Amino acid sequence: MNNAPSPPPLNMKVMTSLPPKIPQASVLPYAVAIFLSAFLLFQVEPIIARYILPWFGGTPAVWTTCMLFFQVSLVVGYAYAHFLASHFSPRHQGLVHLGLVVCSLVFLPITPGNGWKPDGAQNPMLAIILLLMVTIGVPFLLISASGPLLQHWFNRVHPTVSPYRLFALSNLGSLLGLVSYPFFIEPQLGLRTQTLFWSAGYGLYAVMCAWGARPLFRLATRSGFSENPECRPDTKPRWPESLLTLALAACGSVVLLASTNQICRDIAVIPFLWVLPLGLYLISFILCFDHPRWYDRRILVPLFLVLLSAVVYLLHQEYAETEINLYLQIFIYSAVLFACCMVCHGELARLKPPARFLTSFYLMVALGGALGGVFANLVAPVLFQGYWEFHFGLVATMMLLGICLFRTRDPLRSPLILWLEGVCWIGGIATLTGFLALHIQEQQASTILTSRNFYGVLRIKETDKGTKSASRFLYHGRINHGRQFLTPPRHLYPTAYYGPFSGISLAISRHPQQLRLNTLKDRKGQGGLRVGNIGLGVGTTAVYARPGDTYRFYEINPEVDRMAREYFTFLKDAKGSQQVVLGDGRISLERELENGHRQQFDILAVDAFRGDGI
Repeated sequence: MNNAPSPPPLNMKVMTSLPPKIPQASVLPYAVAIFLSAFLLFQVEPIIARYILPWFGGTPAVWTTCMLFFQVSLVVGYAYAHFLASHFSPRHQGLVHLGLVVCSLVFLPITPGNGWKPDGAQNPMLAIILLLMVTIGVPFLLISASGPLLQHWFNRVHPTVSPYRLFALSNLGSLLGLVSYPFFIEPQLGLRTQTLFWSAGYGLYAVMCAWGARPLFRLATRSGFSENPECRPDTKPRWPESLLTLALAACGSVVLLASTNQICRDIAVIPFLWVLPLGLYLISFILCFDHPRWYDRRILVPLFLVLLSAVVYLLHQEYAETEINLYLQIFIYSAVLFACCMVCHGELARLKPPARFLTSFYLMVALGGALGGVFANLVAPVLFQGYWEFHFGLVATMMLLGICLFRTRDPLRSPLILWLEGVCWIGGIATLTGFLALHIQEQQASTILTSRNFYGVLRIKETDKGTKSASRFLYHGRINHGRQFLTPPRHLYPTAYYGPFSGISLAISRHPQQLRLNTLKDRKGQGGLRVGNIGLGVGTTAVYARPGDTYRFYEINPEVDRMAREYFTFLKDAKGSQQVVLGDGRISLERELENGHRQQFDILAVDAFRGDGI
């Protein structure tokens, strides 16, 4: 999801009321347009992600890929707003923006067609990004630019009035848009209706933009912001400050995406668990830029360190025998995310430049967020075999906080005290890194193969080597998705969720067709059972196949298919015919039916699950 909220005020003097000399009617179009743009921005993200989630296997990567797209689009939107404000006269700013908004109406409604459903052959991340570009790309870009652009317009129309009262309204719209989705919009409205309502809201936004642009045509032709005494050349941010701004914004983004993965990985990919991390991220941004009192280092830094200890303990308990309450896990991950975001955004607020550099600062923050999204979605899966970007984000936050504390150190303090504080902080970073490295080592214990792709992290582990109970397991995250004994004849024994008294075993053994075939001495030419399986695992159910039976598996993750064939023998040893169809089971079955290829299964077993979520 987009990784920066509506532009924060760079001036801590917040208006309590508009001067009486300004007609309220002249403020209304800007207020409504900014509120609507923020509301729509934070509504379209869960709407479109919820729409396409079932198409791509319900994995958390669907949501994080959507957020990557939104982050990059936000950068483009902020760059567009900065370019208009810097290079065009007010009249031409209005003409360009209104022209693009009117043209973007052809993209409504934002309902993706069935032709976008994947067929299992293409790269899912590229497919999602292309889908989003075509369906919501242009409208999203334009409303993402509305915060800085319309505040700039208001500043040009009313140069003596601070536009930052509109900032509060924008954040109110963002929060309402975000919070209302899981609690009201999603439970009450169907997806099709949601997209229609959003499209209607976008149409109203276009009308408000046109109303707000009318006064621009009466202004002078020069571009830029109204001059302000604080805008002296020597107040321009230096490159070290700009780099630190970029790094802090990127770090907050990485922790947001990594925490979302941690929370959703083994629980459920549902809108509430998307909204919770993003809502905390947004609230931290609002608090830190509202007033300096919300970010007090004396409180936040110790709290951050305590929560780091709690999350390290939680990570180590994941691979221990101790079961930790699900709600406690969500609370700890959410708390450490909020603390990290408060640290990153609190330090970011301390770096804010004078208002002359407002749009460039917003652009740098958005660029940092997008770079964090690129790292979490594109770089981390290549660098890391597990979801270790969460570990990276925690260490990076602590390092950046140390740099910020060093930059603002008290020059009157004893050099010895400052040196000791620096040594302790570096020691803390080393300790945190050591504990997180130990957690990674625990994950890799007894692991013979690890593979990470769009659908998650798969691990193959071996236990009890050299004994009759020697076994090989397939794990998705930390959840067992299949087991096979390695020594004959036990290697043909159905295990885990597919044992002799499991639901699938009873359904097969007691099926009328199977009971009839069991009475025959020779099954040849008598036909067999046709069994469909949505979800392959390690292919355990294939052990129930008899000569003449056909077992057809639907598996969305190609790595699962590869591992089942190369590291397990259930498919190879099956007595009946077995087929594996790559792609989402629901979509594959739907297309087979549409193409006239009815499978006519005697039994259809739905056993697709991700992590610990069915």
